[in-house]
Amino acid sequence: HFYKRILQRILMMDKENRPGVANRAASREGRCAMVVSKDLANKLSLLDKVGKRQYMVQSLINSYGLTKMVKVIPLVPATVEDLKMFHSSDYVQFLTDPNDDDEEQYGLGYDCPTHPDLLSWVLTVAGGSLTGATCLVEGKARVVMNWGGGWHHAHRGAAAGFCYVNDIVLAIHKLQERFRRILYIDLDVHHGDGVEDAFSATDKVATFSIHKYEPGYFPGTGAVTDIGTGRGRHHSINIPLQEGVTDQMYRHVFCSLFPSIISSFMPDCIVLQCGADCLTGDSMGGFNLTPESITACVDDVLAADVPVLVLGGGGYNLPNTSRCWTSITARVVGMELDTDIPDCDPFFLDYGPDFQLGVSKGCVRNSNTEEEVERLIRVARGNIEKMKSTVL
Repeated sequence: HFYKRILQRILMMDKENRPGVANRAASREGRCAMVVSKDLANKLSLLDKVGKRQYMVQSLINSYGLTKMVKVIPLVPATVEDLKMFHSSDYVQFLTDPNDDDEEQYGLGYDCPTHPDLLSWVLTVAGGSLTGATCLVEGKARVVMNWGGGWHHAHRGAAAGFCYVNDIVLAIHKLQERFRRILYIDLDVHHGDGVEDAFSATDKVATFSIHKYEPGYFPGTGAVTDIGTGRGRHHSINIPLQEGVTDQMYRHVFCSLFPSIISSFMPDCIVLQCGADCLTGDSMGGFNLTPESITACVDDVLAADVPVLVLGGGGYNLPNTSRCWTSITARVVGMELDTDIPDCDPFFLDYGPDFQLGVSKGCVRNSNTEEEVERLIRVARGNIEKMKSTVL
């Protein structure tokens, strides 16, 4: 009930966004919107690794006064037909009526356990990003955030890595109703395999993923040689890194490639997955990143001046994830935040012992050499250059 009251209070903030009231989000030369749903937060809390994360994220965003800076849009659940835009009929049927005998076949088990009313859960999670995509398609916003989205591992016929439905792929399909070329960027520490696989054979969607890539590390895909197939050849850009990446190195990689991708592919829309498990201190990660490098990448994306769908993703150090996504929200609306966590926040004690918005840099030994990183950049640039021949 405590969490429900928090989400209810956040949703009530939307009443302050009356037409005609000046909104500082206009500093980004466009309207900003955010999908907020009590039902989505409740359903995501059923995942052991997620728990109260969505409550903490939306609460901190609200405590900093950012909720009233955006247009809050209610989540519209997906339909079964929406799921079938990507997922196989057999898999959707299994979600409708899961049974123990077929769990392994459809990827359910250790990291994707079944739970009551699984279809309703999937339709809600998918609906968040579809709602955001619809908002962009209809021209009602320039930037839409859905911090409950970003489940990039789900495949056409199976769940994987905590992901039962690939809301990102469904959202991109929706965006294609208006936008011809869509760039997908994945900042999660894990490779965005499900999204890349879905679009690896088309030149209408390009994917760019910077991720940890080591023997035994999930999902084990995303080598620099994975560049797409057929018409989609050279449209999958992968930068596989080892543990210990620093802010400076990460930014060097992103800044070395992102401008080239924009000039070669010329996207009409960008989908940005901001998985916060790339941050230092994440139990599933291994990088030394702080929100500073991630928010700087977001700034670069916003500067491309095309519609953007901003999504969440991984992030299992809950306070750091909340810090990161709140900082990104502030960048989207063009607002500077106080470095002190507001003591009015219901989860204030979770941000101890320093109660600061910033995150200290990690100290994991950087296993990446400058020479290897430069090699990866050179290889990626070669593929990006070859994109040009397919753009009309």
